[in-house]
Amino acid sequence: MQTPIILISGYLGAGKTTLLKHILKHTDKKVAVLMNEFGEVGIDTKEIQKENINVKELLEGCVCCSLQGELEAGLKEIIDNYAPEVIIVETTGIAEADNLVVDIKDVDFVKLDVVITVVDADIMLRFPDVKGSAKIQIEAADLILLNKVDLVDDISVIFKKVRELNGKSPIIETEYCAVDLSLLMSVEIGHHHLKKSDHHHHMQSFSVGVKNVDKEKFSKFLDEVKNVFRIKGYVFIEGQSHLLNYVGARWTLEKSEGAGKLVFIGENMNKQAIITALNITSL
Repeated sequence: MQTPIILISGYLGAGKTTLLKHILKHTDKKVAVLMNEFGEVGIDTKEIQKENINVKELLEGCVCCSLQGELEAGLKEIIDNYAPEVIIVETTGIAEADNLVVDIKDVDFVKLDVVITVVDADIMLRFPDVKGSAKIQIEAADLILLNKVDLVDDISVIFKKVRELNGKSPIIETEYCAVDLSLLMSVEIGHHHLKKSDHHHHMQSFSVGVKNVDKEKFSKFLDEVKNVFRIKGYVFIEGQSHLLNYVGARWTLEKSEGAGKLVFIGENMNKQAIITALNITSL
């Protein structure tokens, strides 16, 4: 018997974990989750575990390249220990779904049901030159969720751009990845996934422990930080823990209960300058 897999792909901050939470909240199936974080700290895993779902992490690398050998072992461990009805694999934001499709098809005890790619409409509008991992993620999708449409005035421009990259897969416009689960489960797996591609990226990642920060100074730092595309984690502001969600210079803070840790992902980041600016100590 093969256990079905739903593969959730999408670039950094597009809304993959939001979609995962939405699925877990509205399904009555016995679900296991395999999460791949590019950094060495699994920030999102802590949020998912609140749902009482079996979660396994693959950290400190990209599951479609440096962690290839761990994927099959992780899937086997989940099935042996938990026997789920379905496994949801959430990739890191720089993973290339075409490679993962090939890897999963080589594992005889699982079957790939659908590749869902979450696209950030706001980021695509502000950074229209889609290339590298983001381009491959859209091309490899069986279903595309065009997320954060509430942040874009004219969604038709973004829709057209996505359609140019993937001419046949369904596109669903969403806010906060709120979508009818029956639509996610009814898409037939595509047959356009052929061979593995070479995966090259220049993303770096590091994590830091964060002391109590001044809200005004921290906000100024977030507005001015350079070469950072994604920041996620927990920071203490005036003694209260907050969950920070930063993507493409847009960020939000919400009260939480997590420990003071932040994960930075970007290109050509000046780690020491960031640490100095925040008066924080690297883990």
